Amino acid sequence: MTAYDAAVIGAGAVGSAIASALTRQGARVALIEARGDVGAGTSKANTAIWHTGFDAKPGSLEARLVARGHRLLEERAEEFGWPIQRVGALLVAWDEEQVARLDAIIEQSRANGYTRARAMSADEVYAAEPCLGPGALAGVGIPDEGLLDPWTITLALATDAVVNGATLLLDTPVSRIDRVADGYSIETPSGVVSCAWLVNAAGLGSDLVDRAAGHSGFTITPRRGQLIVYDKAARDLVRHVILPVPTATTKGVLVSPTVYGNVLLGPTAEDLEDRTDTRVTPEGLDFLLGHGRRIMPELLDFEVTATYAGLRAATEHSDYCYAVFERYVRVAGIRSTGISSCLALAEQVCGDLAEAGLVTTPISTPRTIRMPNLAEDRPRPYADADLIAGDPAYGDLVCLCERVSAGEIRDALASLVPPRDTDGLRRRTRALAGRCQGFHCGARVAAALAGRP
Repeated sequence: MTAYDAAVIGAGAVGSAIASALTRQGARVALIEARGDVGAGTSKANTAIWHTGFDAKPGSLEARLVARGHRLLEERAEEFGWPIQRVGALLVAWDEEQVARLDAIIEQSRANGYTRARAMSADEVYAAEPCLGPGALAGVGIPDEGLLDPWTITLALATDAVVNGATLLLDTPVSRIDRVADGYSIETPSGVVSCAWLVNAAGLGSDLVDRAAGHSGFTITPRRGQLIVYDKAARDLVRHVILPVPTATTKGVLVSPTVYGNVLLGPTAEDLEDRTDTRVTPEGLDFLLGHGRRIMPELLDFEVTATYAGLRAATEHSDYCYAVFERYVRVAGIRSTGISSCLALAEQVCGDLAEAGLVTTPISTPRTIRMPNLAEDRPRPYADADLIAGDPAYGDLVCLCERVSAGEIRDALASLVPPRDTDGLRRRTRALAGRCQGFHCGARVAAALAGRP
């Protein structure tokens, strides 16, 4: 049994950010994850939007933390090497009822402290996005919305925690939590973790952890979002994140470029009971294609590279379920804005624990590990002649679709938080994520994972 100042349950973007921040503050931290990799839950399957928080509920914790997190992600992008692209968003109204709501959306944005949203006429909308389908009546431009790399951000924060002294426990589901005199005792198949403070960032399982810790007050209802990924050849069609006018329950179906060079169509919003149901369904795809046909008809002429579905940790509450109790912090119900707000949530947790009496000495010179670049807007190893001259492995392309080299795969397997399967390797390198979905490179990737030449 090892004693820690804090145990963070859940190694998604939010939990990894909290573990990183607490570790840099000098706390002894255990980051506990039930799955075999970091970022393997909600954080890996989302729309990868860099949210400003313009459309959050004014006065909510979410609105404040997303706005703060938007700035923090950009401030730390160079430190960690993660890509951030400020492409802007265009919210499009397709009928008179939606047009009537645009002024309220701009006012809501201003109430959240974001003052750069502006009304756009139909002519301005089509000038900004010439490939939109017919019938757009007006819009709102949000110039600071953008794109991010959710895979790299989560991995960077988990790696940062580890390199600065945190203990990462993978394949470690929590079986029991007991309140003890000086904190909590957490039973897992790997042994007992003892901690002074327990931080619940367990995403889809956060209500179960909450009850195991002796609390209640919310229930997770998994909300499935199915998405379609279009081939890189479609990228020139789309200049902005194209948003619908949101409803009370969902932000709706969007069309968005990605930092990887693809185009996304989605998501759906389906409330489920099964916390593991990430199936892509014919009904879901038909729903998305119907919306895509209206938003951007030309998009449907391009090849589909992949489809996927993610589960958001929705609750019955409209805001984040955040609370600080005696030696326990609840960070739950983060839904789809968790990556945008993760650094601000970590900042909030650190401040609240310090105020509650956690005394630590910050690391004077924390180590930082820069992440490999997965984005298309900057050079990658296959195009770096000097790098290849020094190490020919970076010129040996394993995945031709995504231009992933043997050197990059080797580096990922030797990293501080290495992949354990092909899914994890895909998130670290983009291998297997291209047009052929591993038909060409699958054998070499599998051999590399198995340690074979």
